[in-house]
Amino acid sequence: MPAMSLDYKDQRGASTGIVITIVALSLVAVACAGLALWAFVNYTDQKNNVNAIVSREVAEAEKAQADDLEEKFFQREKEPNREFAGPSDFGTLGFKYPKTWSVYVANDGLDGGDFEAYLNPITVPAVSKDQRYALRVTISDDKYEDVIQDYQSLVEDGDLKTSTAKANGQNGTRLDGKFTNDIRGAAVIFKIRDKTATIRTDADTFKPDFEKLIKTITFNQ
Repeated sequence: MPAMSLDYKDQRGASTGIVITIVALSLVAVACAGLALWAFVNYTDQKNNVNAIVSREVAEAEKAQADDLEEKFFQREKEPNREFAGPSDFGTLGFKYPKTWSVYVANDGLDGGDFEAYLNPITVPAVSKDQRYALRVTISDDKYEDVIQDYQSLVEDGDLKTSTAKANGQNGTRLDGKFTNDIRGAAVIFKIRDKTATIRTDADTFKPDFEKLIKTITFNQ
């Protein structure tokens, strides 16, 4: 009897060891499977993120290229420039402007009053004091000093900055900033004979065209 009891205990101990080993191996297997699953999910997420980033960057690059080509086409469409020529009685003020702009002469000044012309891409909106135009041209009988004085309060308030402008070998005045609550742009003012010419853009959008345009200003003294 004692020998049989010892064998039974040995077998029971061996069985317990096997069970423990199997359980341990099962836990390891589950852990490995979980780790593998985590690694796969993480890899998939990273891959999807990388693909999304690449797709976004490609889309942004394509859009930037398309925008660049569109801008180049838009700029080419403005060439060659057209010639603006004011009436001879007002000093034959002239300059070059984009061919995509239209011109509307609201008052030719021949029957008295100021010369007024408005330029804008495609079509010129109805004339209004508060309407914004790519360019507005005014030649008045007012003295140059009086026209400059009309803007002095805006300069003192800091709404406008003043500097020297030069065209046709003559010095004038340049104004940059806010002319009204709705109009922010730039203007150049020159004395032409006994008259004063003001050439102004009403929006910063047209500043690049304005900068090119004022370099081509001519007039007769």
